[in-house]
Amino acid sequence: METGSAENFTRMGTLGIEEEFFVVDDSGRPVSGTDELVYANDPPGVLEDRLDHELFKFVIETQTPVIDSLSEAGDVLGEVRETLVSYAAEHGYRIAAAGLHPAAKWRELEHAEKPRYRSQLDRIQYPQHRNTTAGLHVHVGVDDADKATWIANEIRWFLPIMLALSANSPYWNGFDTGLQSARAKIFEGLPNTGMPTGFSSFSAFADFERLMVEQGSINDRGELWYDVRPHSDHGTVEVRTPDGQADPERVLAFVEYTHALVLDLAERYEDHADPWAAGHDHRRELLDENKWRAMRHGHEASFIARDRSGVVSLGEVVARECERLGVEGIGRIHAEGSGTARQRQLHHESGPEALYESLVLSP
Repeated sequence: METGSAENFTRMGTLGIEEEFFVVDDSGRPVSGTDELVYANDPPGVLEDRLDHELFKFVIETQTPVIDSLSEAGDVLGEVRETLVSYAAEHGYRIAAAGLHPAAKWRELEHAEKPRYRSQLDRIQYPQHRNTTAGLHVHVGVDDADKATWIANEIRWFLPIMLALSANSPYWNGFDTGLQSARAKIFEGLPNTGMPTGFSSFSAFADFERLMVEQGSINDRGELWYDVRPHSDHGTVEVRTPDGQADPERVLAFVEYTHALVLDLAERYEDHADPWAAGHDHRRELLDENKWRAMRHGHEASFIARDRSGVVSLGEVVARECERLGVEGIGRIHAEGSGTARQRQLHHESGPEALYESLVLSP
């Protein structure tokens, strides 16, 4: 039975970055390539043992090694991406990134043969068959399991902020959904996804994790696909909210913000004699409402305030967070505009081929 342990939470502030990308052809359209890139050949350098695939054969995932400090994240991320792009090019492929690929039609694309995914397809059926999503996952190490669980509870209010800023998936299955992040809504069609409830301790989370495995709801702990979770194997808080991004600077902005949030909440946990009593009692329904606002409106979203006193615009929250935490990246993203807006503009002004090309990572 694959579950984790409280003993894995040993390091504070380390980082890990997981990115899901699209394997595309010369025209920028999705193509099955993971059999060749993951199985038929040995991924080179930093990708050794850190390259995998997702459900579809055109979605590939990278994982960075453990990053000791935020200052090193840019170099490590750059090395992983450059290695992937070069490796793919050697085998006749290109790499693209977004929350959804606008040319991906799930009925026409191949599913992976891996038993894990075949089991998911059999168990979940239609929602998994159509799951062409790609996201960004950020891990931050936490040195205590209860602290990590408390941080995961508290960070939930901030997740719609990240989703709104990262919105980069208006097109799904060949049409404009009218959403800013259709990826988030498509992914929520799967079980054990979306905004989790709070847990009263790591023990309570571990009991839930174990129950889900024992009762056959999931095959292993990795199939709890919530927007945030204490990762009981890696010993991290894992934030799984943002859409995939082609621009590495945008990825690093979310890494910076997630890292700052976790460290700030860790300090708050340590400052309280009884942090569980001092935590916010977030109703799941209000968190879901804020997430919907992010999915639907992106950079134009406003959110129900943390104290439920009214609404606050994304711009107000971003300005406050940049000042409060000393971060800059999310401020730049807000000023530059959303990936979704850029995708729609390119599609309208230059056509779909230009849009596909805009998502391709530079060599």
